Amino acid sequence: MNPYLTALSQKEEKKTVRQSQFLFQEAQKVLAGGVNSPVRSFRSVGGTPVFFQKGCGAHLWSEDGKDYIDYVLSWGPLILGHADKEVTDALKKTLESGTSFGAPTRYETELARHIQNFFPSMELMRFVNSGTEACMSAIRLARGFTQRKYILKFNGCYHGHADSLLVAAGSGNLTLSKPDSDGVLSDHTAHTWVLEYNDKEALQSLFHSRGSELAGVIIEPVCGNMGLVLPEKGYLELLRELCTRHGVCLIFDEVMTGFRVALGGAQTLYAITPDITCLGKVIGGGFPCGAYGGRTEMMNCVAPSGGVYQAGTLSGNPMAMSAGIMTLRKLSAPGVFEKIMMKTVYLVEGMRRILRQKKLKWTLSQIGTLFTLFFTEEAPSCLKEVKGSDTEKYARYFHGMLENGVYLPPSPFEACFMSLAHTDDDLNDTLNIFKKVIE
Repeated sequence: MNPYLTALSQKEEKKTVRQSQFLFQEAQKVLAGGVNSPVRSFRSVGGTPVFFQKGCGAHLWSEDGKDYIDYVLSWGPLILGHADKEVTDALKKTLESGTSFGAPTRYETELARHIQNFFPSMELMRFVNSGTEACMSAIRLARGFTQRKYILKFNGCYHGHADSLLVAAGSGNLTLSKPDSDGVLSDHTAHTWVLEYNDKEALQSLFHSRGSELAGVIIEPVCGNMGLVLPEKGYLELLRELCTRHGVCLIFDEVMTGFRVALGGAQTLYAITPDITCLGKVIGGGFPCGAYGGRTEMMNCVAPSGGVYQAGTLSGNPMAMSAGIMTLRKLSAPGVFEKIMMKTVYLVEGMRRILRQKKLKWTLSQIGTLFTLFFTEEAPSCLKEVKGSDTEKYARYFHGMLENGVYLPPSPFEACFMSLAHTDDDLNDTLNIFKKVIE
């Protein structure tokens, strides 16, 4: 049984608050906002961020030694859990030879081949250091390949913090209630169009009137950055058909969905082939890493083969590559992904049984190894409906779970993640804590 199933004593709570407050106060003296990514600030749920010192398996330990069952998992990359032994052993071996050369290594080719096994649409690819870089590079490639100006994105879909994509974004930008960013010039967003996710009529209308002007469409095929929102039946198929008809590059941002909704991402699950795919998170095994890739004729437009420039000193560094190689090797073993997915289903179904007994407005979205609890009456299908969720209730829920030893996303508009390392005890302890908090 998790030692924090019993409510923390007032003394323990005060100690935890004091430690976190001290560390946060120190961080604010040298870091902007005291954090290096806005969602970590706890702004949308209130309170002081927890500072962590150690992760192992499905657990995190805070600086004062408290143990938490973790469903954030570094926002998705740690699909095998924290400090997986085989991954850390591979890293130790690689570390002995150096961390970065700024030159080619065999690791890059090996990881690319593993990725191709799952994503055959990525005939050629390029490694970068983040999902932001992958998406930024993908839209530049779409424009270079088509020689057109405009990019279409969707409300609540977050593709990183590149200027031209920071329009009606999700993730931390959504929880801060700031759909755009100061410092982003209107010139940079003038060629980005935005539609509501899952709105077929608006999609058809835009393509009918201005499809010939579009260079590319970038989309989270399954949305994870406004909470988990699934595509309605036929929506992605319609998008693929319209892009093909009008010569528009279809870009799937699978930074979150890759290896999470299915081993081959949403494109495998829905049998839709994009022109360009963006990956991140899992392929770095916990290290900064991203990739974009697609058809050979398109990728040959990237320098040095073509005129679309993109570069990165640390791209393809040996540490990220070796962590990614071992992670994908383990994921490719028969039954491993299915095991993680069944853990997710077990937990979500248990949560649903508990929620059905209570007079609450709620819905639980789940696909693959991702899930989100919304305090809404029906599952949201777009950003407008997501914003109807009771955020104050989520904040109380978040802190109740946190106080009892379960770490969830400190935002109502994010997805939870499952790992191979979560044990039956972890899942059952989580359900017991969940029942207590919901009551």
